[in-house]
Amino acid sequence: MSPSVESDLVARCRRGDARAWDELFDAHYPTVGRYVFQLSPQFTREDADEIAQETFLSVIKHIGNFHGDSQLQTWLFRIAGNKARDHLEKQRAAKRGGGQPLLSLHAEDPETGLTLDAPSHQPSPDSALLQGERALLIGQALAELGDPCQEIIELRYFGDLSYEEISHALHLNEKTVSSRLSKCLNKLEEIARPIFAAGKKPVSPSNRVAR
Repeated sequence: MSPSVESDLVARCRRGDARAWDELFDAHYPTVGRYVFQLSPQFTREDADEIAQETFLSVIKHIGNFHGDSQLQTWLFRIAGNKARDHLEKQRAAKRGGGQPLLSLHAEDPETGLTLDAPSHQPSPDSALLQGERALLIGQALAELGDPCQEIIELRYFGDLSYEEISHALHLNEKTVSSRLSKCLNKLEEIARPIFAAGKKPVSPSNRVAR
């Protein structure tokens, strides 16, 4: 979807155009569902579908907060990531018999940091993006990395866009996409390694999204 078509679609949604909302759901719901499903091995297809539904309910309420600073899909992923973390924390709290929920990776003013067991082998960022709960930790690293790197990585690995599709979305040639993606993955690896190795107090992203 070209930026101009996307912008027009968002504008129509803001005006309450039911057909526009149908188009938005048809275009993005399956991708959001796949993205959520890969975030944790604990998620079933039913979990992913429930989280995707919660994501789009939030989008309906907060579409006015989207100003086109990033791709719409990137914004959707960030909302879905928040919803997925909340869902996972609820699952874990239920298994503990209703104890205190785990700290959100994007919690504001946390009292304690997120403690992680160091993995036996440090994953490269591109492989870690698709390895179950490690994706939640990569989400923390991505938030620290920020745009434009966060956007291009999410489009490639979470949106499953080809280099050609990313080049159209970001108005870059394919060689630039390849080069930028490689550099961004290197930066992500630098941020992610200490998070995997010893845990770190979460940092809330500067551009907050709806939850």
